[in-house]
Amino acid sequence: MRVLVVEDEPILADAIAEWLRREAFAVDVAHRGDVALERLAVNSYDVLVLDRDIPVVHGDEVCRSVINTGAATRILMLTAASGVRDRVAGLGLGADDYLPKPFAFVELSARVHALLRRTMPAAPPVLERAGLRIDPARREASRDGVQIALANKEFALLTELLRASGAVVSTEHLLEKVWDENIDPFTNVVRVTMMKLRRKLGDPPIVETVAGVGYRIR
Repeated sequence: MRVLVVEDEPILADAIAEWLRREAFAVDVAHRGDVALERLAVNSYDVLVLDRDIPVVHGDEVCRSVINTGAATRILMLTAASGVRDRVAGLGLGADDYLPKPFAFVELSARVHALLRRTMPAAPPVLERAGLRIDPARREASRDGVQIALANKEFALLTELLRASGAVVSTEHLLEKVWDENIDPFTNVVRVTMMKLRRKLGDPPIVETVAGVGYRIR
């Protein structure tokens, strides 16, 4: 659940990023089109929130570049131009959705969630396994009917494990999907966060460590 926000107004870009991080997304930010292309070349993003009018490389060109690479990244285009022609032009470039400014953050995150559902294999809105139940839309988690209060990264980590339906999820995948590009690839943050998550999930232990590979829910 990784998002790239491309917006040339730093205050707005940071506000969007902070809002999405509160919903357990891993978010990177770029203020120029050329920087966005560099990020897209080295990272795998599920959703691109793209302001159309950005400097150096226009948002239209960034959009075309993503489409031409055949990447699975879904594109939500933002623009101050809200006319029908502008919306049609943005969608005609290959964008998956179009949101005119000003917008409500709650609508933005709802659209990002909707686009994320297109990037992943079909999955039920509520994920359940071995007594665990999470509702990503409501951001609720429980085990055997008892509610569990999870921090953002813990919730995102558990979501990735449940989406795997019992398959092993590698540490590398968790770093890519739960944390942003500023994370040190040699950090032990996954292990530390997993330790906190296990403590909150309680006994008997339900998350298994597969040595040298990753983690899975039994």
